Amino acid sequence: MAHHASAKKRIRQTAVRRLRNRYYGKTTRNALRDLRAMTDKAEAEKAAPEVISMIDRLAKRGIIHKNKAANLKSSVARQLKAMA
Repeated sequence: MAHHASAKKRIRQTAVRRLRNRYYGKTTRNALRDLRAMTDKAEAEKAAPEVISMIDRLAKRGIIHKNKAANLKSSVARQLKAMA
């Protein structure tokens, strides 16, 4: 158990950040899943910039690695290109 005030504060901060990071990550994964399920190309092209922005924000915040972000964005672009 933490005895110093700074250690107790660090525990509180870490808990808040972990929850926030889980929320951002889950929200982005859901948006990606919804985008991949789309069949209408026009609708997918409208949603893609928002999803790509979410992925960039995750990488900027350090929630996912920058290479993973690049791979996710690349897969989104390939999917959009493959749509008829």
